[in-house]
Amino acid sequence: MSLLNRLFSLPRHRALPELNAIYIASSAGAEMQSVDRIQVHEQTGLSGDRYSMARGFWQVTEACQVTLISEDDLDKAKKGLSDSLRARLDTGHHRRNLVIGNLKTRDLQDKTIRIGDAIFRYHKPRPPCGYLDKVEGKGLAGALWKNSGICLTVVSDGMIAVGDRVKIVRS
Repeated sequence: MSLLNRLFSLPRHRALPELNAIYIASSAGAEMQSVDRIQVHEQTGLSGDRYSMARGFWQVTEACQVTLISEDDLDKAKKGLSDSLRARLDTGHHRRNLVIGNLKTRDLQDKTIRIGDAIFRYHKPRPPCGYLDKVEGKGLAGALWKNSGICLTVVSDGMIAVGDRVKIVRS
């Protein structure tokens, strides 16, 4: 076999899906804080996050236990934004709890996933609202409109950390 044939016959490896960032806020409108690891609680969410403590803006009507967005969603949302708004998306101002890489959120629909020791179930899409523009800057809600992430329900407690693999465990 020629060198050229061997090069083209090598298996191509895709990067494995992983957790790239974790963000929490202590109350509605509070600045998002980046953490490296966090405890996840069944049926409530991330320890110290506004929604696990019933302090979120949408607590009464549309609360999510945990929100997730992919790097793919964020890359799409950044198109056409100013440098300052793109930078805000890079630092958690999308107001989603978890940022994953190498997996699209649409691939998680109706799935159960494991991140670290915790297990989550897809719940629903999480479209942005005007409140995002009020808290984080005009234009972010529109940029995230079709690429805004999803809500997850916590099925089982566990610790999660940046760098943990994201694995689909059930469809």
